[in-house]
This record gives sequence, structure tokens and C-alpha cells, in this order.
Amino acid sequence: MLHQPYIKHLELKTEEIPSYNYYPFNLPILKSIDRIQFHPKVTYLVGENGMGKSTLLEAIAVAIGFNPEGGTFNFNFSTYDSHSELEQYIKLAKGVFRPEDGFFLRAETFYNVASNIEQLDQESLSVPRVIDSYGGVSLHEQSHGESFFATFLNRFNGNGLYILDEPEAALSPLRQLSMLTRIHELVNQQSQFVIATHSPIIMAYPDSKIIELTDEGINEVSLEETNHYSIMKQFFNDKERLLHHLFQHEE
Repeated sequence: MLHQPYIKHLELKTEEIPSYNYYPFNLPILKSIDRIQFHPKVTYLVGENGMGKSTLLEAIAVAIGFNPEGGTFNFNFSTYDSHSELEQYIKLAKGVFRPEDGFFLRAETFYNVASNIEQLDQESLSVPRVIDSYGGVSLHEQSHGESFFATFLNRFNGNGLYILDEPEAALSPLRQLSMLTRIHELVNQQSQFVIATHSPIIMAYPDSKIIELTDEGINEVSLEETNHYSIMKQFFNDKERLLHHLFQHEE
């Protein structure tokens, strides 16, 4: 069976944008987006801070039906309403099949998701508890990295659409490698990922597409062509020279 995408492409409704003078429409990439074609398995959004990766990812997630702060399709809470209005100005082309599972994971608001899970379990006496689908141990009683990884391992069930915003934020390099293994398992279970990341390790999944966001626009690149990879390679190949240059510049 061919791998069928749940979302095929994104288009910006440029004719409806009221002004490019304020956020989020003043982001450089929004002036150059025509269409973003998603890979049926894994699509990466990469780029420097401030390029709009998280804003774009959030808009995709909200347009699909996820809660802006994250969680599954069933989550409906708001700790602080800070998401942009960009989802109103994008058009998503969906695939033939609908995902049976899904999760929007945001590193910066995952604490709020964990808190909402505890609140739901306190308000309901039903069994199984919500936390049981995350491994059964309170996410607040684990380290940030352990709670992230427990979610990947236990709550992601396959046949799903998974939107991840900087998942490497709480993961060691070893855990990032383990995450690649988990991504591969879920891809083989007809899952699709869209991931915003700074990690060359996370970007390394072979059957994927990397879209780099820059001031000049968006481009599809290979892992080796990303600034993230080249900077890390330069650092490890000639650490002393790079540090000397950085410290000399500061002086």
C-alpha cells in the first residue's frame, strides 16, 4: 500500500491578508510562500530563530483542528490565548484518508498539556485514566525529557498525524536518536509528521523533505545543505579555531 498523506499541501490566501505591516504577516517567509508541498512521511521546517517556523507550524496545527497549546484532537483548554490568526489565512489540501490518531506537541506549552491531563483525571473517576495512555506515570513526576519520550512511546499510536514543535528541546542526543527510531516505527504504521526543529539529528530521517526558511524565502534542501548541519560540522571538525574566532571577535 502506498503511503497516503493526511495533508498534501499548504497555500497562503494572499488576497485576503489585510496588511503585511504587523505580526504574523510581517514575517519574511509569508511574503514569499506560494505553496508548501508536504512529504507523505516526514516534513521538516528549519531555519534560524525569528523566521516563523513555530508560527507556521501552529497555524497548520490549529487549521487541522488541534488545540493551540497542544495535545490530541480532543484537547480543548486555554492557559493563555497567544496564538496568531495565521490559520485563518492558510488553505490546507487534505488527503483521501483522515488520521485515526494525532498529536500537536509544543515544547514551550507541554507543561500545560501535562497539567490539563492531571485536571481531567481528577475531575473524572472513569477508567482508564487519561494518563494511562501516556504510560501511567504523571508527566509532572518525570523529567521534561522523560515526559516527552513517554508521550512519543505510549500516546502516539500510529495511523496518525503528528505535528512537533522543537521536540529536541528536552531530549539528549541519545534520546533524539531513539526518537528517530520511534518516527520510523510510526511511519511504517501509516503516520505522517510535520516537525519544526533545530536538531541535525532529528532532521536525519532519510525518507523526508527539509524545507528551510530564510529571509529570502523557502527552499527545499538536503540535511548537509542546512546551516544547522554545516555549523555543527564546523564546530566538531575544528572546534579550537571556531572558538578562537568567536572569542577574538568579542574582544
